[in-house]
Amino acid sequence: MKIHANAIVITMLWASAGIFLPNVNSVQAQPDDSQKAVLVTGASTGIGRTITEFLAARGYFVYAGARSAEDLAELDSIENVQSIKLDVTIPEEIAAAVEEVTKAGRGLYGLVNNAGVGIIAPLIEVEEADLDFQLDVNLYGPYRITKAFSHLLIEEQGRITTIGSISGILSGAFLGPYSMSKHAVEAYTDALAAEIEPLGVRVSVVEPGNYRSQIGVSLMRRRADNNQSVEGSLFEERLEDRLAGVGYHPSMKSPDEVAAAVLHALFAENPKRRYMVVPDQHEAEITIRKAMQELVELNHGHQYSYEREALITMLDEALGEVEQFTGFSNQ
Repeated sequence: MKIHANAIVITMLWASAGIFLPNVNSVQAQPDDSQKAVLVTGASTGIGRTITEFLAARGYFVYAGARSAEDLAELDSIENVQSIKLDVTIPEEIAAAVEEVTKAGRGLYGLVNNAGVGIIAPLIEVEEADLDFQLDVNLYGPYRITKAFSHLLIEEQGRITTIGSISGILSGAFLGPYSMSKHAVEAYTDALAAEIEPLGVRVSVVEPGNYRSQIGVSLMRRRADNNQSVEGSLFEERLEDRLAGVGYHPSMKSPDEVAAAVLHALFAENPKRRYMVVPDQHEAEITIRKAMQELVELNHGHQYSYEREALITMLDEALGEVEQFTGFSNQ
């Protein structure tokens, strides 16, 4: 089967994948929920800080997780924000955070699993300690935090939103560790939703593209602290070129669009399961084309392959289900 599709099929796939910039004005704090509490992990910088400020400015109360005393003090200076010392890899800090939120008496309506890190390395050379670090934060972090706060979220019939990435669909050379962690978040989201939504808690994943953040700066700082070098790598020249582009880029878009998607996931009457939020058409296209390629590869050349028309019919049916459930259409 050829990997080609006409404009109608591409448009429908874009819609089904969730290319959607929420109408923030349609999601406003109501009198009965304006002080509902939300916990945001990794709230000190980048996307987490933007989400924290975005929610707090709209009247929601935010427990903002961070690690350093300086970051905690800065977060406490924001109206409607209370900082919480929270490293998602340290069970004692997680337990203390649960106790602090419980004693505060506000309950917990929303959880935003945002804390994340990045590792760039060839898969046949990456140190196991680096891979452990990658998965410990990006995958086990959401698992630990969600498990620890689940009783409060169930009590409030609340929402869980995890920050994934378009790297949960895409991957590429030297991005394997990071993509592995974000692919796993996709599976985690679907399994968690199947288990916990019958208990009244809605689950979403927000999949950002390349927005302005500090993750690249943290990545390079960790490499320097660990005295890691590309010297001697089988991929030395290519890896050096890849790392040269990592860092903080002020020209990149602010992640306000990501925060708007989180707001919708937390408080809209009919949240989506997936929110792909990208800064430009190029990132949308490469992500959707990858999803299309995978569909074609899954369908190709076996006893139960579907013909093109059957696939389009199935896609139409899926689009209809999504639009009926969420109450909006991208068309």
